[in-house]
Amino acid sequence: MPNIVLFSGSSHHDLSQRVADRLGLELGKVVTKKFSNQETSVEIGESVRGEDVYIIQSGCGEINDNLMELLIMINACKIASSSRVTAVIPCFPYARQDKKDKVGKKCSRAPISAKLVANMLSVAGADHIITMDLHASQIQGFFDIPVDNLYAEPAVLQWIKENILEWRNCIIVSPDAGGAKRVTSIADRLNVEFALIHKERKKANEVDRMVLVGDVKDRVAILVDDMADTCGTICHAADKLVSAGATKVYAILTHGIFSGPAISRINNASFEAVVVTNTIPQEEKMKHCPKIQFIDISMILAEAIRRTHNGESVSYLFSHVPL
Repeated sequence: MPNIVLFSGSSHHDLSQRVADRLGLELGKVVTKKFSNQETSVEIGESVRGEDVYIIQSGCGEINDNLMELLIMINACKIASSSRVTAVIPCFPYARQDKKDKVGKKCSRAPISAKLVANMLSVAGADHIITMDLHASQIQGFFDIPVDNLYAEPAVLQWIKENILEWRNCIIVSPDAGGAKRVTSIADRLNVEFALIHKERKKANEVDRMVLVGDVKDRVAILVDDMADTCGTICHAADKLVSAGATKVYAILTHGIFSGPAISRINNASFEAVVVTNTIPQEEKMKHCPKIQFIDISMILAEAIRRTHNGESVSYLFSHVPL
């Protein structure tokens, strides 16, 4: 592919290299460092004049530093006369702060930080955003530039069919009502039933109680969600499914954040496996938790980049990407 340059931020170099390998490209030369006062410095090591630039940087790890690094890289390429700059953000940062959901008088003072991030990316000079499984689809509307929200669903379906022998007798479960659309889509594609769990929270990252809606007795239950942070929700959900008669419980997540007590909770929970995509690096977490497995989504990102560069539709990827 002529006139294309692919750069990697420091958040997830392994994924960037996988995408570059699938596209048959070399990663562009870029040096990122910090001054002694912790300011981020970026040096683009090659010409991008007239080039179609793609910068891969996931919202993980040191999120604020990585976000600032991405903004500086976008701006550096833009003022170096690149023809277009596309930010490839597999896990969109601040995606959970997408609305004012506080109660009482504090509601009027709650920030919508995802909108702020959208503004920052646009002001930095991004012409296009490619991301995956946004926590809230309305985030696409926060931008005045094109946003392609890819889905991990094709990879999830393939993993289920290849790794769960009893998948025809499974039931797809959403750990909350907000994920109902996601699980019904997967259940329809597999021609199986679905269930959902209604949860009530006392406060953020702490679930008060859960109510299962659906019959999981004598079935393999597959919990599907877009992300898991401290894993309190999915671990409580797994216990609920086992007590309701599920024979096995799997969890499949797009973004495995796994912060705080997440790893110990997964190790102590009733999961056969917790499967995540590699939008976030998982190598270190897998060393401490043998239940964690990952699905490589570099092909989806690579195909999205190829199609964007060639001016083709990206929506075809939602169900037809060859893994």
